[in-house]
Amino acid sequence: MVETTQTERERVERETDEVEQATDTCPECGGQLNHDSEHGERACTGCGLVVDEDEIDHGPEWRAHTQKERDQKSRVGAPTTNLMHDKGLSTTISWQNKDAYGNALSPEKRQRMQRLRTWDERSRTRNPKERNLKQAFAEIERMASALGLPQSVRETAGVIYRRAIEDGLLPGRSIEGVATAAIHIASRQANIPRSLDTLAEVSRVEKLSITRTYRYVTRELDINLPPADPLEYLPRFVSDLDLSDEVEHRSRELLETVSEDEPSYLSGKNPVGLAAAAVYAGSLLCNEKVTQVAVGEVADISQVTIRNRYTELLEFQDDVPVP
Repeated sequence: MVETTQTERERVERETDEVEQATDTCPECGGQLNHDSEHGERACTGCGLVVDEDEIDHGPEWRAHTQKERDQKSRVGAPTTNLMHDKGLSTTISWQNKDAYGNALSPEKRQRMQRLRTWDERSRTRNPKERNLKQAFAEIERMASALGLPQSVRETAGVIYRRAIEDGLLPGRSIEGVATAAIHIASRQANIPRSLDTLAEVSRVEKLSITRTYRYVTRELDINLPPADPLEYLPRFVSDLDLSDEVEHRSRELLETVSEDEPSYLSGKNPVGLAAAAVYAGSLLCNEKVTQVAVGEVADISQVTIRNRYTELLEFQDDVPVP
């Protein structure tokens, strides 16, 4: 009985493949068929035989020449996103007290619409998990905007937070702490790192709590991240200090030389401090002198750390001037 069923399944699959192959080849010469969506035809590329015509167009019936016109004519909602607790699939009642013709609503209807908005808001967060996600994603959006992170990093952070809540990592930890850890992981994965000090400035939790939560989430979710590379911080520091591209180039050369000559030196060192010291050294080499105070404010690191890392970099580069 099992062999008969398996044989029947194989026969059906073989016939299906034959039908699909037959529909993609010309019945006259066996050539490849080409779909012409503009004319609604399907013709052979070899002999030119028109196999089908007047095909159904499944696209929109309107035309748009600009993105603004396309958005105005489109009758679908925004694309789904992981930064909303319902992924953007629910509807929202507009806050404007106007009807479809733009006329103002009467006081009775405004009161009724306000009650509908209240119940609509409650229906979209029906359980504690959805309320948790809604609060966390608002925190991720707020911190990502303050840190200047792109949309791709925010989406990744939303996915990481969803994984954390599905694996039961939230009990005993704050929503803000896990959301901050998710942003830190997502920015590291996208090679757009932000230091823990910078994260602590925009987060509602302390640096020590962020560090502990970050290590816990990466361990439980089995996320392997390589150590942060000081080179990834150079463009942001150089841009914030309004220095030239030559400074970034010399700073990058200095760090690459250290990495080649003594790879073990970089291990255990704060990458932010190394990047800040390299930028300071690069500015001196290019005669675009900046103070250690200015570099420390941009990198959010102490002058003592910059001075110590800079003194150590002197051993690997002979032409670095002594301040």
